[in-house]
Amino acid sequence: MASCCENKSCEIAALRGSHARVLWIVLAINAAMFFIEGAAGLLAHSTSLLADALDMLGDSLVYGFSLFALDRSARWQAGAAAAKGVFMLLFGLGVLAEAVLKIFNPVTPVVETMGVIGSLALAANVVCFALLYRHRSDNLNMSSTWLCSRNDLFANLGVLFAAAAGFLLTSRWPDILVGMIIAGIFLASAIAVIKAAIRALRSSASQ
Repeated sequence: MASCCENKSCEIAALRGSHARVLWIVLAINAAMFFIEGAAGLLAHSTSLLADALDMLGDSLVYGFSLFALDRSARWQAGAAAAKGVFMLLFGLGVLAEAVLKIFNPVTPVVETMGVIGSLALAANVVCFALLYRHRSDNLNMSSTWLCSRNDLFANLGVLFAAAAGFLLTSRWPDILVGMIIAGIFLASAIAVIKAAIRALRSSASQ
């Protein structure tokens, strides 16, 4: 029995080590893409690229949170989640404000840059998706992380759609609309994270 328990303990430790390695890799990829997409979005005057960069930032926070939550208490996790939610909320509002500004101050985005950087972001998320896929059923933490990566692929496709539509229509509106949709989804996620964190903090405080 003792040997069995020791083996199980080793298996759990090995699994955590495997999770940590994967999370560090996808964290690095998303953090790098946040800066690349953010800079490209500013230079190309693209709301959708900025929104997708925001999504990359959110992913970096999610992966970092998942990484450091591996061995932390429930109260610590709730506090970290609340901070992450507030940070995400502020960035989301910033992207929406930028989109509104472009409505009243027309600027046509550089669709070629959108296409190139959007394709790079899609490739980066495909790599993250593949890395997380084999761990998607290990536990709830890894499952939610994999779902987050899967959903990001749709945001990347949205940027490419905005680039193609903007090129064909010679219009700034596809970029603005796609950017606002991505930012809106991001804001909804941020609010959900904050609400869940508040509930968890209240629950841990009452125990």
